Amino acid sequence: MHRFHDFFCQSADGLTLHGRSTGPDSPHLPVLCLPGLTRTTADFDTIAQALATDPQTPRRVVAVDYRGRGLSDSDPNPENYTVAMEMGDVAAVAAAAEVSRAILLGTSRGGLISMALAAMRSPLPAGVILNDIGPVLELTGLMKIKGYITDPPERHGWDEAAGGLKALFADAFPALTDADWMAWAHRAFRLATHPPGPDHGGPPPGPIASSHMVSPHAAKLERTYDLALARSFDGIDPENPPPPLWELFDALQNLPLMLIHGALSDLLSPQTVQEMAARRPDLDLVEVADQGHAPLLTDAPTIARIKAFCRRCDQAAAAPTASDR
Repeated sequence: MHRFHDFFCQSADGLTLHGRSTGPDSPHLPVLCLPGLTRTTADFDTIAQALATDPQTPRRVVAVDYRGRGLSDSDPNPENYTVAMEMGDVAAVAAAAEVSRAILLGTSRGGLISMALAAMRSPLPAGVILNDIGPVLELTGLMKIKGYITDPPERHGWDEAAGGLKALFADAFPALTDADWMAWAHRAFRLATHPPGPDHGGPPPGPIASSHMVSPHAAKLERTYDLALARSFDGIDPENPPPPLWELFDALQNLPLMLIHGALSDLLSPQTVQEMAARRPDLDLVEVADQGHAPLLTDAPTIARIKAFCRRCDQAAAAPTASDR
């Protein structure tokens, strides 16, 4: 098992950004993990360990906390919570980690950022894995996201947090156990009475922890994101859905591409998946049973497919181009 290393850098506009890396220096392409809208680097801990310790092709994995998420600074101007600004955050963390080219693993919002980077002809992507995201976003899923981030209820204690997540997402993740919901709670919340710690879900070690003896069943929790992110949805309603983004998707045409689709997803429809596959006959498509938006990337079959796709990206990167011949 490889240790995780938390590091910090500055955004172009002076915010402190957090990255999390693991894995060896190796000749294989690194993987750059980009979370969903309200998510953090913690979502990728399982897949990061699997890729870092793969006996065939161990590789480095770096995950990004955009501004306003996880251990990164919140932005005093909520208008800056945009894909364009977060593209800059990704570039800053990648540069700090000395990653110039990588396989991008983008969950939801992270997939939109991946497509946007390709459309801007960034040299960063050597391949892209889209986790339950595509050029057409279903209004049902968007309105659900808007509902739970616009006015989130307070949670006191880990049991209440886990129960709240289960009530909200059980239909999309019917196979999760109580232990799974508790693990999700520790990724999505932290103790409000303490600064965030390196485990993403509890107080830091040392004197601070021992001097604030609060029952874990009663302690007030806070989300691991800036609640002002809800402003991102101000202009979205049933009468004003977002436009399709096929031009962004088509910008991926020269890159190896994988799509992971939650079979129960309410954000990415089967019809959009079919159109994506029609435009990209070489699309590596993985459907994850009993999971909705977005697949957790913790089950063995999905991890095995991701490993195989990364090897395909290694081969594509090593192949001579027309200019090399």
